Amino acid sequence: MTLLAGPSLLDAIVAATRHTVQVRATSQPLNALERQMRRQPDGAAFERAVRTTATPRVIAECKRRSPSRGILRQTYAPAAHARAYANAGAAAISVLTEPTFFDGSLDHLKQVRNAVDLPLLRKDFIVTEYQLFEAAAAGADAVLLIVAALTDGELKQLAGRARELGLAGLVEVHDEEEIPRAVDAGAGMIGVNSRNLRTLAVEPAALEHAAARLPREVARVAESGIRERADLDRLSAMGYDAFLVGERLISQADPGAALRELCSA
Repeated sequence: MTLLAGPSLLDAIVAATRHTVQVRATSQPLNALERQMRRQPDGAAFERAVRTTATPRVIAECKRRSPSRGILRQTYAPAAHARAYANAGAAAISVLTEPTFFDGSLDHLKQVRNAVDLPLLRKDFIVTEYQLFEAAAAGADAVLLIVAALTDGELKQLAGRARELGLAGLVEVHDEEEIPRAVDAGAGMIGVNSRNLRTLAVEPAALEHAAARLPREVARVAESGIRERADLDRLSAMGYDAFLVGERLISQADPGAALRELCSA
């Protein structure tokens, strides 16, 4: 079922996330979660992937559902999709782990980690440090930190704690007004999402407006609304280093072939 957009959608997702995290933390205390960590997150590898690997640099996304379009594919196999992405030349892979609105789970992230060696992004609504430890234990190298979902204090705290754990932070903004908050939090990577999380509308102009305001020293990632190679070329000309692409790929019969087609000249 497609979720109807509304002015409180982001608030609803954040509230649901806080509740589900609280439930998980009760059943599995932090010290138990820490004992599950089998590898050190390699945030530096994720940052290299979006800065220095062969172009175009696509962070290919595994997700089953989205609030705007509903079910994206009935047969969802994160590990198989991730292998297809890796074989098609993805720079990194994003895995949706939010359960209520995106049908995601941490198990999907673990499956992908066991399937590929590429740097992995845990894409979720990160609002507590507990989720950072979950990400590290499940095999992530980076986490998404959404400016609109956090206070300035929370954003700085989570960004700093992520760095301590070895996780890179992809700090997501939705307009140019949010960029100073991301910079103040020490973001080394800033993602600009052209999808408004409050209305679900894609606003391509947001990518252009934000590009002119992004500091030169940060890695720049364009998110949402990317459909064809011309989009990659246009956004590259604006200064974007990498591109997070989800629905365009995962909704196709062969996500790996869709990625090759997107990146072809």
